[in-house]
Amino acid sequence: MQTGTSPTARALRTLEILRTRPGTTAEQLAEKLGVTDRAARRYVAILREAGIPVDSVRGPHGGYQLRRGTRLPPVTFTQSEALGLVMAVLDGRPAATDPGDLVGSALGKVIHALPEGIGRQAAALREHAAAAPDPGAAYADPAVTSALVDVIASRRRVVITYRSEAGNQWQEEVDPWAVVVRRARWYLLCHSHRANAVRTYRIDRVLAAEETAAGFRLPEDLDPVAVLEENLGTGWAYPTRVLFDAPVERVAPWAGPSMGQLEPVGVTGERCVLVGSTRNPAMYAQEWLAAVPFAFHVEGGTELRDAVAALASRLGTAVSGPASGAGQG
Repeated sequence: MQTGTSPTARALRTLEILRTRPGTTAEQLAEKLGVTDRAARRYVAILREAGIPVDSVRGPHGGYQLRRGTRLPPVTFTQSEALGLVMAVLDGRPAATDPGDLVGSALGKVIHALPEGIGRQAAALREHAAAAPDPGAAYADPAVTSALVDVIASRRRVVITYRSEAGNQWQEEVDPWAVVVRRARWYLLCHSHRANAVRTYRIDRVLAAEETAAGFRLPEDLDPVAVLEENLGTGWAYPTRVLFDAPVERVAPWAGPSMGQLEPVGVTGERCVLVGSTRNPAMYAQEWLAAVPFAFHVEGGTELRDAVAALASRLGTAVSGPASGAGQG
């Protein structure tokens, strides 16, 4: 818990300190809160006024402590923490505004357990914040995700049942390396024994995960995010090769690893080439290449060239006629 600057935040921090370190003196409490001894005693008084029994023990080993048998909620939040939690949940899952949603039900229980003042603000935020639904949202099954995390922690191979976007279904044994969250998508980064290669699978498409008795060794110095990004740019059905009239260092911020491998061209390196693959040439052209602010030439493959040509034709048609309202003032 972070120490806030408001009296409420510091009072909650005081409660946390006394719960974990009974016998804390006023001087020690003041040091941890970053306030004077007098202010520290005031925060103890605030807790007492709120009905929380805080006893004072005199003597060389004395200090403040919660009365024996005091029952407190397992988690306490400041108002900023509670509101930040609600905002994060709604940002990642707009459906959580509905109490009938799985995450919405859990969020409601958290809000209900908060102190009245903090809980009222959190409930109001949840009720009156309009969260736009994501038409492309795909949520991973918590049970499947938990099973995958368990085998990652125990270093056990797992047999997954997977259904592709096209509806094809299969089973395979994999070494589960990591669970990676990328742009609201949950991925399993693993080594596939079926393909004898690194693979990334959408966890929302994993139908089942069954632990095996076989173990595995995690690659040394594994960077799951970097490997995932690199893997997302390779192994797809349609090859891509794009030449840019700019050096690597200028193009790199616009060409993520999932677009392919970026390499310099020629001795001077004034140009660079992006080599990879995609499952969706139209998306690659319209959402990725169109955003790069440098001249480029699609050298391959055929599907990507057709997608870029179609995009260019559509944009050209949009400005081929006379401008509407020209000459009007």
